[in-house]
Amino acid sequence: MKIAISGKSGCGNTTISRLVSEMLGLHFINFTFRNLALEKGLSLPEILALAQQDDTWDRELDKRQVLMAQQEKDCVLGSRLAIWMLPEADLKVYLRAQAKTRANRILNREGGTLEAVAAFTQERDFQDRERYLRIYQIDNDDYAVADLVIDTDTIAPEEIARRIIERASFPSCHS
Repeated sequence: MKIAISGKSGCGNTTISRLVSEMLGLHFINFTFRNLALEKGLSLPEILALAQQDDTWDRELDKRQVLMAQQEKDCVLGSRLAIWMLPEADLKVYLRAQAKTRANRILNREGGTLEAVAAFTQERDFQDRERYLRIYQIDNDDYAVADLVIDTDTIAPEEIARRIIERASFPSCHS
C-alpha cells in the first residue's frame, strides 16, 4: 500500500505521515527542501531563493522523493506535492489548516516571532504555488485529486492518523 499525504507548511504533513507510517509499519518518505539544504550546506531560505530562480531544484527534489516511493512496495510519502506526483498511490490525503494555526506550529518548531513566521509562510505559499504552476501545471490550492481532505486545526495528530488508517483499510468508505 502506498499512501501520499500533502499539505502546506505547518499543516502536519511530516508529523502525520510519520505517525501513519509507524502505526502501519510502512516505510516513511519525507525528502524536503530542508533535507536538500542540509545536503548542500545551505539554509532553508537560501535554497528556497535558489529554487525561485532555477527550476532544477524543484525537479531534483520531486524526482528523488517520487523515485524513493516507487522503489518501495509499501510506503507513506509526505510532501507538498505527494498527491499529485504519486498518481499510483492507493490513498491520497490532503491536510489543511488556517494560516494562523500553521504559523503558530512553525513558530513552535523553529522559533522566531509570530509576525515574521506568518509573513515568511505567506510568501512561501505564494512562491510555491507559482513554481508548481510554472513547472508542473499543478495548482496546490486545488486538491480535488485527494481521496480524503482533513482540516488539522483542532484535531490531534493521533486522531488524524487514525482517520487516514481507517480510510486506507476501507477505501470504499467516505469520510
